[in-house]
Amino acid sequence: MRTRLLPLLIVLLAAVLLALGIPLAVSVAAAQQQNVVVDRIDDTARFAALAQFVTDACGSSRTSSDERLKTLISELASYHDVYDIKAGVFCRTGTPMANAPATWLVPETGEVREAFAEALLSRRSHDPKQVWPWQHGTLVVASPVIRDGDVVAVVVTDSPTGQMRARILHGWLVVGVGEIGAMLLAVGAALRLTGWVLKPVGVLDATTHDIATGRLKSRVAAAGGPPELRRLAQSFNEMADHVEDVLEQQRAFVADASHQLRNPLSALLLRIELLALELPEDNEEIASVRTEGKRLAQVLDDLLDLALAEHTEADLQVTDVGALTAERVAAWTPTAEAKGVRLVGDCPPTTAWADPVTLSSALDAVIDNAVKFTPEDGTVAVTVAVDGDTSTVVVADHGPGLTDEELTRVGDRFWRSGRHQNIKGSGLGLSISRALLAAGGGSVSYAHNEPHGLRVTVSVPRSGPTV
Repeated sequence: MRTRLLPLLIVLLAAVLLALGIPLAVSVAAAQQQNVVVDRIDDTARFAALAQFVTDACGSSRTSSDERLKTLISELASYHDVYDIKAGVFCRTGTPMANAPATWLVPETGEVREAFAEALLSRRSHDPKQVWPWQHGTLVVASPVIRDGDVVAVVVTDSPTGQMRARILHGWLVVGVGEIGAMLLAVGAALRLTGWVLKPVGVLDATTHDIATGRLKSRVAAAGGPPELRRLAQSFNEMADHVEDVLEQQRAFVADASHQLRNPLSALLLRIELLALELPEDNEEIASVRTEGKRLAQVLDDLLDLALAEHTEADLQVTDVGALTAERVAAWTPTAEAKGVRLVGDCPPTTAWADPVTLSSALDAVIDNAVKFTPEDGTVAVTVAVDGDTSTVVVADHGPGLTDEELTRVGDRFWRSGRHQNIKGSGLGLSISRALLAAGGGSVSYAHNEPHGLRVTVSVPRSGPTV
């Protein structure tokens, strides 16, 4: 969940920072240009004030204005030499009154001509087009020279923008560093936030998995997080307590019922044997009753074993699965030979964490079924192998096998295939095996064996239990 929630938070935070950072960067660029424009307006206003007294230079006479004209020319030249800014005072016709450098004139087109024409209309430049760091243009500012209410000349400055663009880039760099710092802080906050929110969820998920795998004593430990999740953890613990109580009552009922029925059933079987003494030895009815009584006794014993299996905790220890399996194959070989079935084992040494008694009981139930349902001259193969983090024991027979629908039900309590109802058994052996294995983290699975038959895989973990 964290891998889905954290990228979403980071994307949202990045979008917010970009939404704030882009307008800030634009405002930084606009502020830097505005400062330059204000300086140029002040400069052109000063030159316009000097040019008011030398406007006769635009006419035919050059009398008292010669000294002032020299002063204006000197100021423009010094201004150009110091700041490398082109500046000039131009008559209404566009002819220069004074300019620096002397070769700089008002072109026929372009920004300089547009600013000059705007100033002739008695409008001072105040909002030039924004210059961005990647543009290598100039900044043109023009101010009119007004005398007696008329525009008699225009002061024009044409400034390079290299330093301004460098200052804009520096401002953007500061903004970018701030954005990166804010993003790192936001990511750190998002990590802490998601950890705080999802920690109870992780604990709840782990506890749910423990309970689902048979560790019913597991509970959600107290953890931080939002109040809603803390209440959820408390409610989950209460629910787990109720479920455990119900299961405990169910196990106790099954065990008590099996135990209490065993005594009257034993007495009933004894009476049947006494009645059989009064009847002919080949009486079919008494034989049938005796068989059903013994079957009922076996069912009660299996029910008691199942209740104990579901209640008993596994005594896990490092077990040589290969040696234990070879021992069970050797124990079942005489039974298989008596039935005309060949039982073979491939049991290389391999270790795993398992309860030896539990694993032996599970292998007995699986091998018993395989031998029971394999026809005469058939083969049952038992193979021990390592599959990643588990050790497996595969028991494959060449019996009639099961259909796909039957495979989904095999191992259920009291379930037996309709084709095998006449074969001895209560339908609880595999259920008991599954319960015993699950208590220790093991499992049993079923699949088709080619070309026919059933393949049963008993798996136990190779790693120790987590504390």
